[in-house]
Amino acid sequence: MPSQNSCPRKAQQSLTLVACSVVLVALAMSGLLDSTGVCAPPTRQEEVATRGAQIMPFDLEQTVHVFQPLEDGGLQTVTAKDPSNSAQIALIQAHLKEEAAKFRQGDFSDPATIHGEDMPGLAALKAGARHLDVQYTILPNGAQIRYTTTGPALIMTLHQWFTAQLSDHGHHAVRH
Repeated sequence: MPSQNSCPRKAQQSLTLVACSVVLVALAMSGLLDSTGVCAPPTRQEEVATRGAQIMPFDLEQTVHVFQPLEDGGLQTVTAKDPSNSAQIALIQAHLKEEAAKFRQGDFSDPATIHGEDMPGLAALKAGARHLDVQYTILPNGAQIRYTTTGPALIMTLHQWFTAQLSDHGHHAVRH
């Protein structure tokens, strides 16, 4: 005849076994989800694209950023992949017009929001904005911003800033 203590002991052993099994299954699923990328943290480019969507009104998948370092500065162009996509073109033009006006005033808050305050070149661009000529131009399929300066250090800063943009925007951006 079983003792009075054996039933609670068996119930406790069963609960312990079930709890261990649940923990093992959870750990296995966690490892499986990590290995498939389901629980993986977002990449830097994904984070930038998410923050960029809050600032840039156009669709990154329907546009391309081109960064062209030049001897006296650089050229930033954003165009719609489909030249007949008038909605994206209008959004590009409005955004770059606004950004160029801000940049002329030394306001680089939008790139800081998208890429972070520690983005290469950003602090020097803010500080040297009065030595930087920023010109906005409408293009048939988008717009561009031309940055010009005579200061070698500011030219190098622009090139560093372009390189950081290329890295952060991934396949949405190209160097010309």
